[in-house]
Amino acid sequence: MLSAALDATVLVSAFLTPGGVSDELLRRARAGAFGVFLSEAILAEVVHTLAYPRIRRRYPYTDEDVRVFCAGLREAATLVPTPADIPAVVRDPNDDMVLATAQAAQATYLITRDLDLLSLQTYAGITILTPEAFMAILRERGGLYP
Repeated sequence: MLSAALDATVLVSAFLTPGGVSDELLRRARAGAFGVFLSEAILAEVVHTLAYPRIRRRYPYTDEDVRVFCAGLREAATLVPTPADIPAVVRDPNDDMVLATAQAAQATYLITRDLDLLSLQTYAGITILTPEAFMAILRERGGLYP
């Protein structure tokens, strides 16, 4: 079975754009089309990002909506502990944490919209893709449905 770690950019996109590609990936993961891995550090970044005033002004949602979304993510995903000692790979420590999560999960893919991560293309045998590219792989392998 395919497995993927999702970073906060994908999760925030899924939350803010129901029916979008990121949201569709989460629905496929919940249906068992692929295994999803997250860490508490990634979930904390989602909460932190969704607390930004400029985002809150643009999209109508409540703190309760965010809490329910994150609770659903905890149920749908396998949570992996993020290693305490994370090597610096890219310029943003949050990105290093995402790489460490994917590596700790032994995920096949890391799905992100972060350009710094995408520029790596691979890390420790993990292929780094956009949600759209991963959706194409699911289609190609017939994995849109379990």
